[in-house]
Amino acid sequence: MGELAKFYFPGGHDIRTLGHDQALRETSTLLQQDKVIIYEAAIAHENLFIRIDILVKNGTHFDLIEVKAKSIDRPDSDCFLTKKGDAVDSKWRPYLYDVAFQKYVLCRAFPDHTVSGFLMLADKTARCPTDGLNQKFRITTDAAGRKGITVSDRLSAADLDPPILCQVPVDDQIKMIWNNRDSKTPHPLSFQERINLWADCYARDKKIPPQPDALCAKCEFKTNPEDEASGRASGFKECWMQAFAWTEKDFQEPSVLDIWNCRKKKDFIADGLLKMAAVTEEDLKIKSDNRPGLSTSERQWKQVEKVREGDPTAWLDHEHLRAEMDRWTFPLHFIDFETTMAAIPFNRGRRPYEGIAFQFSHHLVHADGRVVHQGQYLNAERGSFPNYDFVRALQNDLAQDPGTIFRYSNHENSYLNQIHQQLQDDQAHIPDRGDLCAFIRTITKSTSKSVEEWEGNRNMVDLWDLVKRYYYDPATNGSNSIKQVLPAILNSSPFLQQKYAQPIYGAADGIESLNFSDWQWIKMEQGRVVDPYKLLPPLFQDIPPDKLLLLSTDETLKDGGAAMTAYARMQFEEMSDYERGELHQALLKYCELDTLAMVMIYEGWREMVG
Repeated sequence: MGELAKFYFPGGHDIRTLGHDQALRETSTLLQQDKVIIYEAAIAHENLFIRIDILVKNGTHFDLIEVKAKSIDRPDSDCFLTKKGDAVDSKWRPYLYDVAFQKYVLCRAFPDHTVSGFLMLADKTARCPTDGLNQKFRITTDAAGRKGITVSDRLSAADLDPPILCQVPVDDQIKMIWNNRDSKTPHPLSFQERINLWADCYARDKKIPPQPDALCAKCEFKTNPEDEASGRASGFKECWMQAFAWTEKDFQEPSVLDIWNCRKKKDFIADGLLKMAAVTEEDLKIKSDNRPGLSTSERQWKQVEKVREGDPTAWLDHEHLRAEMDRWTFPLHFIDFETTMAAIPFNRGRRPYEGIAFQFSHHLVHADGRVVHQGQYLNAERGSFPNYDFVRALQNDLAQDPGTIFRYSNHENSYLNQIHQQLQDDQAHIPDRGDLCAFIRTITKSTSKSVEEWEGNRNMVDLWDLVKRYYYDPATNGSNSIKQVLPAILNSSPFLQQKYAQPIYGAADGIESLNFSDWQWIKMEQGRVVDPYKLLPPLFQDIPPDKLLLLSTDETLKDGGAAMTAYARMQFEEMSDYERGELHQALLKYCELDTLAMVMIYEGWREMVG
């Protein structure tokens, strides 16, 4: 995004050095000109230092442009505010603080100049003018491990008109921040006082005392046992040790941060209620929602109760889950999508961050218990827009019978709704447009963004929702992610352990698979089942280690983020045929495991309910 933005301001000078002093000298020399455009301009004032994405000088006026890889639905600065307009929307605050600080430093470094601040963002109302624009900006890594962008010499004027980024003025929001009026609860220190405090602490290498709250649940500096065994330190532990005098023993007990979907964590921490075992029913204010299974607060209490009682066993609502299963029609279809939203579109006419569905996997379970990996789709063709072929392939797989269809979470429903809207908006001739839209409506439910409302007669059943209401295993630590639920149910189900400990997956007389042969999914380490995702074969098995980095920085595909990255890389012409083939096979195996995981959860439940 940053590199693309530069081309909307042609003729600029790029300050590429990372050294502060040299960057300042180069910037200072360029600013002696009356008119100049500088990319990554370096500006200092006293003990403050900034790098500005794009700085445009015109006489005594500066345009300060901060580029962010975030999208905006309309190029209107009002969208940065709350509905009442009296505060900055919390999701925009970090971006606006960034440009507010930069303008603060620039104004003090050049007090005789005027400054206008802008955010440059992906414009979701714009359409990409050409095919292949995304592929002309490739992330590269040099010998020192530093990442950079290589821009194709085939980038043309046609690629840049009309632009897909928009420049939005933010001076009004900056004033709110400078005047400490950006939040309904003003910060105890002014903007300038905060800058002075933090700059002083940085200069003296003085640690700012931690102030733990609910945000600690998403701390990016947490570690797992493997990290710590390799010598990595936990910033999360360091903060909590300092703030609460915790020891290593305290971290071995679940904290209130682990309570699923709990909005009271901040209050708990403020009140000194830190450990989950200390939480009471009154603290959670438990109430039913008059639906089968557990309400949100009831599930939270189930998690806390298991901790309080030291009970590691799984809980299952046999009665209601059995009633749910009795409504299902065989054969059962389990589907999973791999998708991406590219900031810079791959195709002409597509918008920034417009959804792309590039892969699915499909497992069948028959009434007699027979499991089959029935179908799959993966678009590997460079430069093609796969969504409509994706739906055609999905329709071909699912329209053969009236069996119940399963997804995990809202992802599949949301993407099919997006494709439904794409089909309706597309001006191109699509002969089966109506048929594809009708099929989508039969297996989905309309979202809040849909113009029309519907719920299909084969609307997909959400296994994620069933997990939340009918099943809880303490081994998941409150997470409902399939990556946590699968290992948990494998460890608690003797049936699954016995079945999949044999190399039956992809065997001639076993479970039919499109990508695996004689595969064994259950392997034990220290009495526990190894996470099946860790058993996925590594990429490039026959390539020497010293050559591997020439091909890929990802040796395995273990999550959706890696799958998105792999797909994006496959869109580049510079990739070797060998690497493309390896990524293709890895993606197929990864996605197949996602739907097999759903099958395993179903099979485990089926045995449990009897």
